[in-house]
Amino acid sequence: MANFKELKTENITTVVAMMKDFYEIDDYPFDAELTRKNFEQFIEKEDFGKCFLIYNDNNEVSGYIIIIYFFSFEFGGKSAILDELYLNDKARGKGLGKKAVDFIQQYAKEQALKMMYLEVELHNERAINLYLDKGFKMHHRNLMIYLNE
Repeated sequence: MANFKELKTENITTVVAMMKDFYEIDDYPFDAELTRKNFEQFIEKEDFGKCFLIYNDNNEVSGYIIIIYFFSFEFGGKSAILDELYLNDKARGKGLGKKAVDFIQQYAKEQALKMMYLEVELHNERAINLYLDKGFKMHHRNLMIYLNE
């Protein structure tokens, strides 16, 4: 049975290492020290969101979930972004992703979140199909970004 535990300071090194692996999949830039500092701040400020470690049946850390909070007038209140859901190579294809999405949806209900966005790489058909099977829908709007550099 999968288990989900809120990230604590003593586990930041574990999640940073997994995040590095995740970012390497699509060749995203990654700064381990900045990420470590960001996690310290993220854990300290509960209104930012939550990070959960995903444990497999053998009680080994197999991935993580990051949920970011925001307020939406359009959707009527507190909402969230599923910022990241990562499973390591050993955990993929074993139903743990489905259990993670079930956990995320239950958490959203418990927190009375009005809606949840997520973004997924277009080449990641497995993840797209998982999310569609779990009730997520493609949105009619395009995602845009502004970087304040």
